[in-house]
Amino acid sequence: MVEPVSPDPPEHIGRTLLTQSWLDLAFIHWAVEPELVSGLLPAGTRPDVLDESGKTYVGLVAFRMHRVGWLGLPGVPYFGTFPETNVRLYSVDEHGRRGVVFRSLEAARLLPVLIARVGFRLPYIWARMSIRRDGDVISYASRRRWPGPRGLCCELSVRIGERVERPTELEHFVTARWGLHNAWFGRELYLPNAHPRWPLYRAELLSCKDELVRAAGLPAPTDPPISVLYSPGVPVRFGPPARPSGIEH
Repeated sequence: MVEPVSPDPPEHIGRTLLTQSWLDLAFIHWAVEPELVSGLLPAGTRPDVLDESGKTYVGLVAFRMHRVGWLGLPGVPYFGTFPETNVRLYSVDEHGRRGVVFRSLEAARLLPVLIARVGFRLPYIWARMSIRRDGDVISYASRRRWPGPRGLCCELSVRIGERVERPTELEHFVTARWGLHNAWFGRELYLPNAHPRWPLYRAELLSCKDELVRAAGLPAPTDPPISVLYSPGVPVRFGPPARPSGIEH
């Protein structure tokens, strides 16, 4: 049975593996047919779909990572704080756990990129990045450094609108994801997370020049996004990889 779409985490996380905050997020999503992305997901997972639409989604999410910390220790101010932009898909595994699959994660600090690539086998990429805010307009820019293709860019701007008092099922579906799926040395890895409910705002996409979605093996969007949201952010905890997975508690 697949766990329900919920704005709250489905289970309590005991021990803390990682802490961090995700700030100033822009969530941009396009609908896509599940068969177009199923081959891009790790073994043991399939595309997650909304029952009413039969669609899954491609997400382009830009934000500020703030003070990553390990094992309950205080977060690191410089190396643990940086802009990030990820391209992600939505997955469900054989145990009904909903999650995300990252196709790429651009980050502005080389050390966290190296740790995530080696330790978690996540496709982090070092990039030159910036986030700027002017009133209700927030702009994100990224240009890839290493590994290549060098120079791939993503530049987008959104205008922040009204608070979302009652998020739709789609808005919960693409934001309230309580774990990530990944292949870890050939084994399934599910890393759970928990955080307060998202404070969400509707947003208008003012501009989007993106080369990351297509570079992640996905068709470049040709239609306007189905959802554009902004959030000031939440504090986040990651627990140890859940059973069954590549690493045991």
